[in-house]
Amino acid sequence: QVQLVESGGGLVQAGGSLRLSCAASGRTFHSSTYAMGWFRQAPGKERDFVAAISWSDGSTYYADSVKGRFTISRNNAKNTVYLQMNSLKPEDTAVYYCADQDIYYSGSYYSSRYYDYWGQGTQVTVSS
Repeated sequence: QVQLVESGGGLVQAGGSLRLSCAASGRTFHSSTYAMGWFRQAPGKERDFVAAISWSDGSTYYADSVKGRFTISRNNAKNTVYLQMNSLKPEDTAVYYCADQDIYYSGSYYSSRYYDYWGQGTQVTVSS
């Protein structure tokens, strides 16, 4: 099992930037990892897909709402996945979660249903 810890959230004004980090705690990412993803959940709404990165070839995937503004990346040496968020909008306000999809039960980069492990979440608030 992989323990994930998100960090980097905070309060920023519209148009600003934040960089979220998702680090493995206790154990490093391993060969059973199929993909890492970022999801977000605003109050009263469902948990929505934001971005994902394939662990095998590094291919990236983004929700339409964040394309051109957010970038997902990884640093293998630090066992860390990042989400660089630029040009933030008030509608980006949510709790952001990092998730791990296991290679043995993979299905979709876009659906939370296929992710096996989740971090505790980090709050991102964008003021107008």
